[in-house]
Amino acid sequence: TERDGEREERRRERRAAAMHKNTAMMAKTNPMLSASALRTASGTTSAHVPPRSTSKRTTLLPGNCQPPLVLRSQRKWWSRIVTRAAATSSGGKKNGGKKKDDSPYKDTVLLPSTDFSMRANSKTREPELQTWWRSEGIYEQLNKEAQRENFTLHDGPPYANGQLHLGHAMNKVLKDIIVKYKLLKGHRANFIPGWDCHGLPIELKVLQSLKSKERKGLTPMSMRGKARDFALKTIEEQATQFKRYGVWGDFENRYQTLDAEYEARQLEVFGKMFMEGHIYRGLKPVNWSPSSRTALAEAELEYPAGHKSRSIYVGMLIEEMTEKLKEAVPSGGTCSLAIWTTTPWTMPANLAIAVNEDIDYAVARMDDSDSFLVAAEDLVEKLSEKFGRKLSVVSKLKGSDLEGCKYKHPLYERVSPVVLGGDYITTESGTGLVHTAPGHGQDDFQVGQKYGLPILSPVDNAGRLTKEAGEEFEGLNVLGDANEAIIGALEREGALLLEELYEHKYPYDWRTKKPTIFRATEQWFASVDGFKKDALDAIDSVQWIPQAGVKRIRSMTSDRSDWCISRQRKWGVPIPVFYKKDSGEAVVTEETLGHVIDLVRERGSDAWFELPVEDLLPDSLKSEAANFIKGEDTMDVWFDSGSSWAGVVSARDELSYPADLYLEGSDQHRGWFQSSLLTSVAVNGCAPYKTVLTHGFVLDEKGAKMSKSLGNIIDPNNIIEGGSNQKKEPAYGADTLRLWVSSVDYSSDVLIGPSILKQTSEIYRKLRGTVRFILGNMHDFQPDSDSVPYEELPMFDKYILHQLSSVQKEVDANYESFQFSKVFQIIQRFNVVDLSQFYLDIVKDRLYIRSSDSFERRSCQTVLNHILYSILPMIAPILPHLAEDAWQSLPFEGVQKSVFLHGSSDPSPEWHLGSSTLEELSTLRNVRGEVNRVAEVARKEKLIGSSLEAKAIIYSESPKLLEILEKYLESSNGVDELRYLFICSEVQLENASMPSGEGEAVESVEIPDIGSFKVQIARADGCRCQRCWNYCESVGTYENHKEICNRCIGLVEHISVGADSIPA
Repeated sequence: TERDGEREERRRERRAAAMHKNTAMMAKTNPMLSASALRTASGTTSAHVPPRSTSKRTTLLPGNCQPPLVLRSQRKWWSRIVTRAAATSSGGKKNGGKKKDDSPYKDTVLLPSTDFSMRANSKTREPELQTWWRSEGIYEQLNKEAQRENFTLHDGPPYANGQLHLGHAMNKVLKDIIVKYKLLKGHRANFIPGWDCHGLPIELKVLQSLKSKERKGLTPMSMRGKARDFALKTIEEQATQFKRYGVWGDFENRYQTLDAEYEARQLEVFGKMFMEGHIYRGLKPVNWSPSSRTALAEAELEYPAGHKSRSIYVGMLIEEMTEKLKEAVPSGGTCSLAIWTTTPWTMPANLAIAVNEDIDYAVARMDDSDSFLVAAEDLVEKLSEKFGRKLSVVSKLKGSDLEGCKYKHPLYERVSPVVLGGDYITTESGTGLVHTAPGHGQDDFQVGQKYGLPILSPVDNAGRLTKEAGEEFEGLNVLGDANEAIIGALEREGALLLEELYEHKYPYDWRTKKPTIFRATEQWFASVDGFKKDALDAIDSVQWIPQAGVKRIRSMTSDRSDWCISRQRKWGVPIPVFYKKDSGEAVVTEETLGHVIDLVRERGSDAWFELPVEDLLPDSLKSEAANFIKGEDTMDVWFDSGSSWAGVVSARDELSYPADLYLEGSDQHRGWFQSSLLTSVAVNGCAPYKTVLTHGFVLDEKGAKMSKSLGNIIDPNNIIEGGSNQKKEPAYGADTLRLWVSSVDYSSDVLIGPSILKQTSEIYRKLRGTVRFILGNMHDFQPDSDSVPYEELPMFDKYILHQLSSVQKEVDANYESFQFSKVFQIIQRFNVVDLSQFYLDIVKDRLYIRSSDSFERRSCQTVLNHILYSILPMIAPILPHLAEDAWQSLPFEGVQKSVFLHGSSDPSPEWHLGSSTLEELSTLRNVRGEVNRVAEVARKEKLIGSSLEAKAIIYSESPKLLEILEKYLESSNGVDELRYLFICSEVQLENASMPSGEGEAVESVEIPDIGSFKVQIARADGCRCQRCWNYCESVGTYENHKEICNRCIGLVEHISVGADSIPA
């Protein structure tokens, strides 16, 4: 009613009078504010928040669109502004009240409007996008239309025996980042995911799932069938999880080491190596797992800390002395050789004592008796302390002087020789004389071969001593009661000098987590010596990232002589060898290999186990089938996966051999990297890869290894979907997981935990907020018709394009070098420093206040369009769901349907600014930073509320600085002005130092090569415009619109007379 209107008018007048009175009092008591108290505070002022426009689209309040722009010190102020804007947009209601907003200007302001939600809603939206990618065939289309050369990243196969952990997640996400980047750059980048399917772990899983009666009824074929079913089921589960991470690849045509074609190609690799003489069968000591009852490769061992062995010192009585030793031992005395071992159970297999010919040895009298002990001279004093007995050196001699002596075994009627060993014999521990059992050690075996010693290994598959060890010890477990019995026997015979616990590295079976032993058995070996030089040369031809990797694999390869490739299991690829019944001779020919390979290609490796020998033999040998049996050994799983270059990379047309990149954990230098290298070099003479990249392991936030006992395991699925307690384990989505992967320096071990995930989520949210803000301000823009040519853009716009260009170049360079943590840092810095805290902060005024088709708004939208088209492809490899979701919200016509199909474009060369211009703009940003800091103090001291209430006064006596500032004091384009840059209503320049009495507390700011300046903040002249919230003396001078300024009057009057559009 008219009376209501009059009452409301009187209320506004009373509020205005009160504000004027308060302002006058503040100005009188403190007309200007100078400050340096907040030099450590970072200050970003936020633009005005005009009333919300009415739109069918979701309208963004500034509080939604720019969390990254609001400082902690501004939050109360910002909250008031957002509340006021929210009340305006809801028809004047505040906190459920009924007050209405009758502002006549609310519909003249252009607030952001977009369908792109601030909330990612990742549990729903990410699977929707993944389904859309698959249904639209985006990955397939990119590879089909790619114009650049092929890039092959060969997937190292994870083991198909359980749930994925964070190590799997990090590995696959790193690979996917690379693949997506290459696709965006126009390369063909077919990614074929693979799985390792054979071996003991899957057998154990099968056995664990069966009841005891079922286990007894297992046949080799039924075991293999159940193992196959388990592996295939696990693969499906893991593939689903990988896809949920946003990983792209040809999952429908994945490779599996149990596939018939793969197995056939693996056997071809074996056949070529055999025919070249690199594979042989022999009796040699190998790592043997009594708990698994099979031989193990070095890569299947682990060395847990804290293992303690029962070590013993034993005196072996000399029966025959060399002439040199006779001279060294006083006449009438007895002399023993002191040995030391950490494996007492190997004493029954002792066949020699080895010495180093270059070490000085001593003959020492024991306790003034006629008993003497031979040990390394450097260790006599230490041994005397250990034994608690006096040892007096009576003579010295070289190790070579001991060769040929003979000693009697204290437990058997056996005399054995002293032999010369190698550099493995030192004086760092023990006695300097080494107990040698050729059947239980690699060095022992080699020395035994040199001296023609037999290979004695009185231990069975289960780790029990056999009859060869003697009736007293037969059946005892070498890792249990055998040690106790043998130590007791040595003590009984008077040969035991000392027993003590010794902590050292000891090999354990990585699957059963139980100790292993060295045991001589008949096995198949790949002899590395025949192609070791070629392998080392191939290593040098590969790029290793990080560079330290080349040292690791060179060391491991150069130290390797033989690779035991046979296993005593049923679930695996058979070693295709026949044995003659009458002689035990192994039979392998090109013909037998070819026939078996054809059968395997047709029927899979099951053919070896289910077909009779007659069917497995070629036609030329079928008549002799009765005299043959087929071998029962299967291949080492590292030979399986190590043949993937043959089974996948060189076998598929869409891939290139050698592969461009292998990427796995750092433990694969002794695993997949090495087995792949050895097989490829042996067959083709080259490495199977051009570049090898390794990553570390995932630890918890405290740097501890994740384990069930510590309760610190983090399930990647819980990161994405949330845990059972969503407050403690919220659903962050796949993009947050991927962002974490990109943020860490994976060249070493990486940390993760609740606080790290929360921080990563905040970074994601800020980036999403920036993208949403940009999209919200593009709803009335069409690039083809509304873009402003680059040469006409304001300088502030050109500057941010220059920054964008630099960022693009840096990001590309770091993507190319796989430095994803630097990509993360560069994008984050650009988002926070250049966009949120600078460009998007200073453009709000022209985006909200200027008319839709004004130059000021269109020029900014042109730049925002360039930013979107650059930054979305830039983040797409790391954050594919965010990038695609934003792309689908673009309000433009005629764009590619996917951000990935749009691709990654190079920045325009014209965006580059000269050094003088950059120096100028850098100076302006420095001044802006100081203005913001001082304005922040003004807000705290309540001189001003928002920055738009401020007048910034800059004092300087530097001609160069003043010249730069004066250039931007006013502009013809309505953009490049200091007041918009500083987000204040007025800027005043003073070519002088700060007046006496006002600037003593203000520190001068020095800009190198430019000059120094000081800043003061005063209240701006004039009144606040109710539309743009700037303070201006023109407010109140217009008859019909007393509440707005000269900048807004033309636009408002044009609307008032019924114009069809808001004028520029």
